[in-house]
Amino acid sequence: MSQLKPYQKDFSSELNFTTSRSSGPGGQHVNKVNTKVTLRFDIDHSEMLSAEEKAVIKEKLSNKVTNDNFLVISAESERSQLKNKEESIKKFLDLLKQAFKVKKKRKPTKPSKTAVEKRLTEKKKQSEKKQMRQKF
Repeated sequence: MSQLKPYQKDFSSELNFTTSRSSGPGGQHVNKVNTKVTLRFDIDHSEMLSAEEKAVIKEKLSNKVTNDNFLVISAESERSQLKNKEESIKKFLDLLKQAFKVKKKRKPTKPSKTAVEKRLTEKKKQSEKKQMRQKF
């Protein structure tokens, strides 16, 4: 039985949505309809995440986490509230995926012997060229 990664779990029961009026152009439609969707996720009270996963989210997504440990994401690019809701969920899952991505360790490498030799011979040629230009 394979264990699901945190961003593959179903968080729908733990997500809270609020709607408000979108900003920007759009005329009467924007002024009348609440199409902006704000997603709020309570990190501390999540039952889907372990303590380590909560700590990782707080650390890596700190610019999107409020002082009371809510992850806040908003979407207002679409004219439809439903599409904005779907977009905010997609943003949420992408952020989780990004937060839990494990970086590859860098393997330190050395230049090859031929590369070192080539660099030194080039330096020697350059210095000889400069030596030839000098006045005595």
